[in-house]
Amino acid sequence: MKNQEVIEYIVQWLKTYAKKNQINGFVIGISGGIDSALTSTLCAKTGLPTLCLEMPIKQQENQVERAQEHIKWLQRSHQNVNSQLIDLEAVFDAFSSTVGAEMKDNQAQLSLANTRARLRMTSLYYYAALHRYLVAGTGNKVEDFGVGFYTKYGDGGVDLSPIADLTKTQVRALARDLGINETILIAPPTDGLWDDDRNDEEQLGATYEQLEWAMTQQQDGKSPANFVGENKRVFEVFLLHHSANKHKMEPIPVCNIPDCLL
Repeated sequence: MKNQEVIEYIVQWLKTYAKKNQINGFVIGISGGIDSALTSTLCAKTGLPTLCLEMPIKQQENQVERAQEHIKWLQRSHQNVNSQLIDLEAVFDAFSSTVGAEMKDNQAQLSLANTRARLRMTSLYYYAALHRYLVAGTGNKVEDFGVGFYTKYGDGGVDLSPIADLTKTQVRALARDLGINETILIAPPTDGLWDDDRNDEEQLGATYEQLEWAMTQQQDGKSPANFVGENKRVFEVFLLHHSANKHKMEPIPVCNIPDCLL
């Protein structure tokens, strides 16, 4: 991949889209992970106002520190970058109490994890509407189109997706070329939706590199039957997530009424 050319292409794409739609700038949620770090850096390079939001909800301290360090680094390099801390923990606790969530129940925990993402999405769109900004998505190709590893109407609720055609490997390559903090580059990827330090690969059952490989095999028309051992297991893991999350990756189904009934 031609890293610098890809960087410039995405930056120009962002500028063109904003200008065409008469938008003032961008707002991005900063998690301390590599995807949001790259997305915010690309938005900042457009020269348009870029608002970085920190939205902690019972966040791990290392995630908070990485997010803050990245924002400081970005602001040192780009005068168009502003930031704001929106502490959503009290809102989340109030919601949890209101719905009477039972934290010992696994399904309730998963539902509340997704609620965190949806509270953050609501916050992003508040500021987007306030300033006439676009909400920039931070999902990569494998997450958005391979395994559907995001929350519907949470981190999946965005206006545009600058890095959704890049694999995690490519995201890391661009981030390194842009000089993004090493602690972010080497940090285990995590969705930041849990009280503990579980990472994406523990939840998915495979590394992003393995999932990228499986996604390529699927696109080539292959199946797990073509492989044995670990490769077969990884392919099956990929297909399990792909099938379960397909509803996120396809258009919302519409009940089309037959003409004879109208």
